[in-house]
Amino acid sequence: MNPPSFSPFLQQIIPKLIRFYNYYNRYEFIENDPIAVPHRYADPRDIEISAFLVALITWGKRQNVIKAGRKMMHFMEDAPYDFILNFKAHDLLIFQKFVYRTFNHEDLMSILKILQKLYQSNSSLRYLFEKNVLPQDEHVGNGIIAFRNYFICNDLLPRTYRFFPDIEKGSAAKRINMYLRWMVRKDDRGVDFGIWQGISPSQLLVPLDIHTATVAREWGLLQRKSNDFKAVLELTKTLKWIDNQDPVKFDFALFGAGIFKEQPL
Repeated sequence: MNPPSFSPFLQQIIPKLIRFYNYYNRYEFIENDPIAVPHRYADPRDIEISAFLVALITWGKRQNVIKAGRKMMHFMEDAPYDFILNFKAHDLLIFQKFVYRTFNHEDLMSILKILQKLYQSNSSLRYLFEKNVLPQDEHVGNGIIAFRNYFICNDLLPRTYRFFPDIEKGSAAKRINMYLRWMVRKDDRGVDFGIWQGISPSQLLVPLDIHTATVAREWGLLQRKSNDFKAVLELTKTLKWIDNQDPVKFDFALFGAGIFKEQPL
């Protein structure tokens, strides 16, 4: 991989990136992060379902996301896989009490019905992504496209389309890329789960939001002004120059530097 044109400056940033990554990729931070919800489970099927549903609503204050995520899991009797596999129509009535900002019970029930169809067909969210991301693919973009199309083709409510990003129209797909980071990355820190071995961490894309984008520009890692899919590709390519096998690990550094007041020494 050819180094970026600004690589001499980038060399000065690498120690800072690594320092922030080491500081924020710690188990102690889980408690106050939405990833705390799937960390309640041991079964990989419970983890991938709960993590997906929480990732869909991860915007706004993190404590509110955690609260809403735990409420969803409570309505599923804290057994998301078993619930998805076996619920009947009347079991969904309880979700009429659920709302998180613009995501309401109609959105959730539409998604749950499609998830049931997926898992009852002996498939899974893991399989849905892994069969559409080939080993030779540079990144997970094809998987994100196929994932969105699956839900839309299985009668997802039109009002719910907005929660399934369209990278072909430029969406940064922050929440889905965050979910993929949770499922694919694995290290010795105990934060990301790494339960999907069919996708390589080298194929992941940065979960770009206002915090990571702002810090990336301040640190000279991102030139593009818009927080869109092209910016995701640009930032990921830059981070790959630093670590070609696990570029998205630096999401910890960029997000941490953008949202937390506490900084590493």
